[in-house]
Amino acid sequence: MTPEDYKNIISEAINNEVEAYTFYQTISEKVKDANLKKLFGELAGEEKGHREYLQKLLSRDITSLGFSATKDYKVGDSIPTPPLTPDMKPVDGLVVAIKKELAAMQMYTQLANASDDPEIKKTFTELATMERGHKTRLEDLYVNTAFTEVW
Repeated sequence: MTPEDYKNIISEAINNEVEAYTFYQTISEKVKDANLKKLFGELAGEEKGHREYLQKLLSRDITSLGFSATKDYKVGDSIPTPPLTPDMKPVDGLVVAIKKELAAMQMYTQLANASDDPEIKKTFTELATMERGHKTRLEDLYVNTAFTEVW
């Protein structure tokens, strides 16, 4: 991978993180439920952190990171993506968020697999792990929201 390829990939990843931040921030401002507002606000903050992290990668060598692996339950992988509308239900917003995290996770995984550089491979693998963690949090909330128990 050339330095120019690396910069292009990181720049595209930054754009994706900005898009995710904007999505989560917008949802957090619209949703009325305090728990959902908090969750989407936290996710927006984390996406902002990812953007800042990626921006630092553009200006320095890749350093060793240390993120733990997160389980991917694949709950949202087969759920159809609802259309984005201003009056979408919160559960539909969760599905959109899950799909965005899935796409980010897959992109970073593909980038890791495409690289022969061990440090770049490690960086993209860790970014995929972070996105998987977001997806897992959202899937937990989705399962509890979409499939509430009734006695």
